[in-house]
Amino acid sequence: MGARRTKVTKFPPAHRTTRSLLASTKLRCIDNSGAKVCQIIAVIGWKGSKRRVASAAIGDQVLVSVKVGSPDVRKKMFKAIITSTRKEFKRADGLRVKFEENTCVLVDDDGGPKGSEIKAAVAKEAVERWMAIGKIAGVVV
Repeated sequence: MGARRTKVTKFPPAHRTTRSLLASTKLRCIDNSGAKVCQIIAVIGWKGSKRRVASAAIGDQVLVSVKVGSPDVRKKMFKAIITSTRKEFKRADGLRVKFEENTCVLVDDDGGPKGSEIKAAVAKEAVERWMAIGKIAGVVV
């Protein structure tokens, strides 16, 4: 019999939230950029197999199309960050968290928010990944 090998990891694995938002999901935009309702077009960084629909979780960067909003942002595509989801997820400390609706914040190409304030609660997982969102967020849960 050979010796048993154990996998040695340098750092504990990052806790990953559930990928619950598929492409074509509609989100409420919670910043003051002028957009009200956005639809997910693609997930940036998604690597999936053929014919599999892309999915996103809290803190992921997505490409969205603005469906409802002011005329200067309507019918245009922007990058956005997912800030909360309705699907319940479990944190590393065992706490289960879910929000009332699926929300996002529009960002520019560098990851900075387009708006100057965020009007709703933002998940802690999104703030850990995108610090600029945490600076203008009113409530971090």
